[in-house]
Amino acid sequence: MQINKSTLENILSRAAGSRILVIGDVMLDKYIWGDTTRISPEAPVPVVKVSGETNTAGGAANVALNIASLGAKAFLFGRIGDDANGRILADTVGRKNVELVKGAISPRHSTIVKTRIVCRRQQVCRLDTEAAADSFRLTQSEAEDILGPYIRECDAVIVSDYAKGIVSNESLSAVRGLVPPGRIIALDPKPRTGISYEGMSVMTPNRAEALSMAGLDEGAYPEFPADEVCRRIHEKFAPDKLVVTLGADGMLVGDKGRVIDRVPTFAREVFDVSGAGDTVISALTLALCTGADLLDAIRFANIAAGFVVGKVGTATAAPNDIREYAGKNP
Repeated sequence: MQINKSTLENILSRAAGSRILVIGDVMLDKYIWGDTTRISPEAPVPVVKVSGETNTAGGAANVALNIASLGAKAFLFGRIGDDANGRILADTVGRKNVELVKGAISPRHSTIVKTRIVCRRQQVCRLDTEAAADSFRLTQSEAEDILGPYIRECDAVIVSDYAKGIVSNESLSAVRGLVPPGRIIALDPKPRTGISYEGMSVMTPNRAEALSMAGLDEGAYPEFPADEVCRRIHEKFAPDKLVVTLGADGMLVGDKGRVIDRVPTFAREVFDVSGAGDTVISALTLALCTGADLLDAIRFANIAAGFVVGKVGTATAAPNDIREYAGKNP
């Protein structure tokens, strides 16, 4: 069952009044576009004739862009270097009505950059430029000082973890201590040893992340072990709600360690899954802030993600995009 039109319109109309703080690893996504017709004589690799280059916001910055695109007010904290790439990133989010938290731009840090080379809609390779995760780490007191004034003014907090350093036990502890009771803390995790994800309102891992969080070997199961995953994640982290994104298999919904629903995918064509998880957590959190129930919020997020994966490169969905896409795919 898909979301009904009146519920969709209610979410879209009420979203404009929401204020969301996004915390996490921010990066600049560069796309080098071109074509290739021959193999290099120097090595067995394609020779790419470059036709253009574009830049957009990635990681937690893309989450914030998704929030702003849907009509809400987005605040963003992550470390952006006071360098050329950082200025491009700050300008990119600023032009889309995303407000950077004071202190996000730092002369002590270099901007994380992911450069994708794309030929005829096919990604040829990706080049990552980034410093060690420890260089981005915050102490709990730093996180409290920087984030406190914004958390108190926002309707929800989204933690976008790409394992680049911003999301740590210290910063998570600060967020948990600052968010007032009843407000949403949504987490898109990147599981790793020693990280504590307790105290989240909703978590949105993908298939591989959910298996890792549950301590299960992906190769050991011919089918996704939904019941076992939900039970184990609840035992370890006790999120209020669990939403596992399963690509073509849609989304799995867990509550208190039990599977309560499965929502089929809304995507009709897939060109690029870059940033799809960012869209899911953005749309889901925003819908919950408008008062939508969990299943309607998931259906709303499913529509937004379906639109985004039909685009090449990191993309966002605006209200009219969602209306039109939902109308064409009843």
